[in-house]
Amino acid sequence: MRIDKYLWTIRYFKTRSLATEACKKGHISVNEAKVKPSKEVFIGDYIVVRKNQINYEFEVLDIPKNRVGAKLVDLYRKDTTPKEAFETSELLKYAKSYYRKKGIGRPTKKDRRAIDDYLTDELDD
Repeated sequence: MRIDKYLWTIRYFKTRSLATEACKKGHISVNEAKVKPSKEVFIGDYIVVRKNQINYEFEVLDIPKNRVGAKLVDLYRKDTTPKEAFETSELLKYAKSYYRKKGIGRPTKKDRRAIDDYLTDELDD
């Protein structure tokens, strides 16, 4: 089975075209080699999928005939993703939190003056 179809059948991607795009961008590797969407997957292959800034790692246990339900996914892959990968993603969420919420828009005049004052103070030092 092709890698893009396999990733779609075990529900790593919502559509097969998203899985194909991930392969083309180099986010998928099989046995430590970047692959094209047409790469065949076999039992025992080790796959790394980079998605949402997390490297999901798993081993192929079996090849499904078609898309499987969420409860049956573990029959076809063995997840070996380290816990540290999920912890670092939590830290990234905190690092990105600014004093302004996302989507609020451009800085106000007061914000702009504060930024200018901060930058001039940094240059003076």
